[in-house]
Amino acid sequence: MFFSKEILTILIAASPVLELRGAIPVAIFAFGIPSFEAYVLGVVGNFLPVIPLLFFWNFLYEKLIHRLYFLNRFFAWLFERTRARHEKRFEVWKELALLLFVAIPLPFTGAWSGTVAAFVFGVPPRRATFIIAFGIIISGLVVLSLSETTLLFL
Repeated sequence: MFFSKEILTILIAASPVLELRGAIPVAIFAFGIPSFEAYVLGVVGNFLPVIPLLFFWNFLYEKLIHRLYFLNRFFAWLFERTRARHEKRFEVWKELALLLFVAIPLPFTGAWSGTVAAFVFGVPPRRATFIIAFGIIISGLVVLSLSETTLLFL
């Protein structure tokens, strides 16, 4: 094998599609990694892209908005529309909404989508980092619990 089981678990968790939902079950069932170790590797792997992504969306936005008029207009429209529709509801609760969005292990939710949501709703990167990290920890516990429950029935 080119990569160790632990490195593969981290890479699966860092991927934008599978994240923790794929990494922890694969580590436990396919690789035979103990549950706690699979959880830790999954959480670490899932957190790895968070900080770079939070700064990447800002960097990309700043670079594109100044160079491409069409994208400038599109993002201005998107942000105004999104914030106008949801700002009143999420102003007080946006951190909790972001936490729940990352913590619920469903398709199209998770750390990668959480960084996009934090960017769109204007959550500062430092605050978003802690919220997303806590969401990853909760999501990992949910996936681990479901995996452990499945182990009981095997």
